[in-house]
Amino acid sequence: MQQDPTLSFAEIQRFDALADRWWALDGPMAPLHRMNPLRAGWITRRLRGRTTDGALPSILDVGCGAGLLAEALAREGFPVLGLDAAPAAIAAAEAHAAGRNLPLRYRAGRIEELVAEGASFPAVTALEVIEHVPDPARFMNALQSVLQPGGLLFVSTLNRTMRSLLTAKIGAEYLARLLPIGTHNWRQFIPPRQLSAFGAAAGLRTIASAGMSYDPLRGRWRESRDLSINYIMAFEKKT
Repeated sequence: MQQDPTLSFAEIQRFDALADRWWALDGPMAPLHRMNPLRAGWITRRLRGRTTDGALPSILDVGCGAGLLAEALAREGFPVLGLDAAPAAIAAAEAHAAGRNLPLRYRAGRIEELVAEGASFPAVTALEVIEHVPDPARFMNALQSVLQPGGLLFVSTLNRTMRSLLTAKIGAEYLARLLPIGTHNWRQFIPPRQLSAFGAAAGLRTIASAGMSYDPLRGRWRESRDLSINYIMAFEKKT
């Protein structure tokens, strides 16, 4: 099967296989469940800070999986379209959202399809996705293609450091078994400076960044200045 620069078919199969356990709080996505309030809160504050008339911007959540972030943002009142190329994950997302009366819909497909349709959004999110695609620079360009001028893009990923190798890869997958073995390829982790450069090449300006650090004593994630492992960045599309 031919490889796509913005989509790994092996990764789609890997995450599709986890679809029926995605929403289990003690399942393979447990770390994302714990991290999600921090991620959603960080994005929500920045989008609300730009709202002047009370109307919340619509959001495209790329690589939404079974909808952890998409649902959290929709519960805050944002209209959200969740997009993922893994059909079983989308089915799980739709099943979980059914009957909740949220401004939320899902679509199974690729971002290039939205680009070809001329779709655009004032806000785009792609969290814990870019480290799984074959060509992150091309992926960033695809993200900006569906972002309106002046809009905000949010990307989170893992830094390629010795600390991330020891904790996010070896520790999380092989020692603590917090994630299924093979979830991450450390060589595909992206340093913040490189992610910012990918954004600049795509016509995006980095406007904010923060570390996402796990506090084992309190059992929760918190915002920090430490970008050596998990971090999130906000970009603005030039007008």
